[in-house]
Amino acid sequence: MHRFFLTDRPLEPHQEVDLSSLSHQLRTVLRMGPGQRILLLDGQGRAYPTEITALDRREARGRVLEAWTLHTEPGVHVSLYLCALRRERFEWVLQKGTEIGVSCFVPVVSARTVVRPLQALGRKYPRWRAILREAAEQSGRARIPELGEPLLWEQAVAQGQGLRLLLWEQAVEPHLSDALSRWTGGRSGERIALLVGPEGGVEPQEARRAQAAGWTAVSLGPRTLRAETAALVAAALVLHRLGDLG
Repeated sequence: MHRFFLTDRPLEPHQEVDLSSLSHQLRTVLRMGPGQRILLLDGQGRAYPTEITALDRREARGRVLEAWTLHTEPGVHVSLYLCALRRERFEWVLQKGTEIGVSCFVPVVSARTVVRPLQALGRKYPRWRAILREAAEQSGRARIPELGEPLLWEQAVAQGQGLRLLLWEQAVEPHLSDALSRWTGGRSGERIALLVGPEGGVEPQEARRAQAAGWTAVSLGPRTLRAETAALVAAALVLHRLGDLG
């Protein structure tokens, strides 16, 4: 069934629901009609199989059939603090990171960040939220990842909970995998924050500031990865090592 987040109203089995906000997509894009079923998601971990009862250009209605509990969210909360990249690269990270299982994205502006200032990033948020929602629907997520407010580097390093790891191209050791092996956490509900620099890399004084604030600088190996590659490799490694990706 096609999945749609409908988070602005309560959903209950055996009740009628207004689907007008989805009418164009249901009718024109997917060419669906009355009698067909979709899966509505409340963004809180519940899914509701729903039968379309009416659908035209202006209106759509459905009847909720039952309620399911989804178990597709990672047990560990991964926050990705990523310095803003060029549009298509940053949006690619949002999409693929959502599919992998990242729980929160926070745009960051550092000394070498191409996209600035913070106000310019704020104008991109409607599009970014749409990308997160669509990626969550496509990948079967139970929740749409959070999108934090954009931060300056010095603000970002003061945040983050649990294990905080700075991906730095000049770090020799520990490797990310070693840092995870030494970590005593890993239980459900634990938090890990990943901080990734911009396309031009993290300046040494920025790395020192992050380390002074409690972040551990880690390596991803001998090859230098693009920022968007490093972000996704790190997120996938974290989730895999903690059992979420099998």
